[in-house]
Amino acid sequence: MEDDQFLEHVMDLVRDHLGGNEPNGDYIEPSSLSKISDLGLPLEGRGLESLIIDIEHFLRYSVRTDSPGFMNPLWGGFNVAAFSGEVIATLVNNSMYTYELSPYATLVEQALIRRMCEIVGFSEGNGTLTTGGSNGNMIGMMCARYRIDPLGQQRGYDVKNLVCFVSEESHYSVLMAANVLGIGFDNVIKVACDDDGRMRCDKLIEEIERCKKNNQIPFCVVATAATTVRGAFDPIKEISRLCEENEIWLHVDAAWGGSCLFSTKYRGLMDGIELADSVCWDAHKMMGVPLVCSAFLIKNPEILRKICAHGDSAHYLFHQDAENIDLGRISLQCGRRNDALKLFLSWRDKGDAGWARLVESYMGLADYLEDMIKKESSLEMMSSRDWTNVCLRFTSEGIDHNDVNKQIRDRIIKSGNYMISQSNIGDNVILRPVIANPAINIKHLNGLVEEIVRTGHDVIRGIPPNH
Repeated sequence: MEDDQFLEHVMDLVRDHLGGNEPNGDYIEPSSLSKISDLGLPLEGRGLESLIIDIEHFLRYSVRTDSPGFMNPLWGGFNVAAFSGEVIATLVNNSMYTYELSPYATLVEQALIRRMCEIVGFSEGNGTLTTGGSNGNMIGMMCARYRIDPLGQQRGYDVKNLVCFVSEESHYSVLMAANVLGIGFDNVIKVACDDDGRMRCDKLIEEIERCKKNNQIPFCVVATAATTVRGAFDPIKEISRLCEENEIWLHVDAAWGGSCLFSTKYRGLMDGIELADSVCWDAHKMMGVPLVCSAFLIKNPEILRKICAHGDSAHYLFHQDAENIDLGRISLQCGRRNDALKLFLSWRDKGDAGWARLVESYMGLADYLEDMIKKESSLEMMSSRDWTNVCLRFTSEGIDHNDVNKQIRDRIIKSGNYMISQSNIGDNVILRPVIANPAINIKHLNGLVEEIVRTGHDVIRGIPPNH
């Protein structure tokens, strides 16, 4: 099979996939899928024609993240403009460390970072696209560590007394960053939250004062906007005042909630964001750009340049005549794929106003789902709601709520119609659909509620699955 024939066949499979209206697919156990899959890597290649079967098999057993029943993680759906950018970026196969290798892509990424900085309120800011919010949070903590001890980059950091503060409902990536940076899990202080899942500033100042009395050095606060489970937004303006008074770096993990900044109606959820020192923001979440596409933004770009100064030794890559334009000088990565084009094309397609409408439509759907839950006697909301996370559980008198709701989620996933997540709020197991998929509409939310209620009653009556 010639290359052009192969590509035509692949595009036919892409069209068929996009044209399908299947649910999330039949659940299959790992051992069963392994038995029916040919995963051997041959000594002699089999040629392009054999790959069609592999691609068909892959598509058949992939989760349909573009399905309207897909409400599990903080992302989903299909964006044709971004898809085209992903294909073209792979076609040209640039790497983003120098302008010489990626001239237009460099300008595209710079334009995106400038615009995102403007939206956040960093008038003199800069930043870089990263591998995700986890990486962005780590870079923010690296910048905070550098500011507290600039010489540590040369002689090594003594971090055993450095303390970082996060809400008790923050993303686990802060612990990952503490591990990588040598700070240690015990030096990540989880600050108590209020009943709505937001960091309590009175508890934050208590923890800061306690650490100072123990001769520890508070160097960073990571505020969350919005949290993974509840979608809660920490009070950034109040936290920033405490950080300023105590000379602590404020990084905001806005991987999930950053898109609220497009909407005049919901921008207030991140009131005070311009007072932060750094921010991470995932375009691959609510904005619907394919994984991965995430930005790290910083108010003082010189600090980012300093922590990435290792690139200065790479005389075989970086030259003085391009010092202010080569993106590798402000990135922890050397080889880095072009994740800018897909976001650029999508932004050109939608514009700021289109992103705002998307955010507001998702919030409207989440409002509708919350109203349905409150009207249904067998369901109850398990948290207040700021964002498009909807935390609920099935309820009935005399049941073990945690066990029943675990069973409901398990049956729903295996039915293939809907994919929602299971999590915990305190000791309570909850079901958490998230609205972040343009395929979802009111009809699908009605169907989800019906399936949860029907499945819950089947569980407590002892009716087996697929009865």
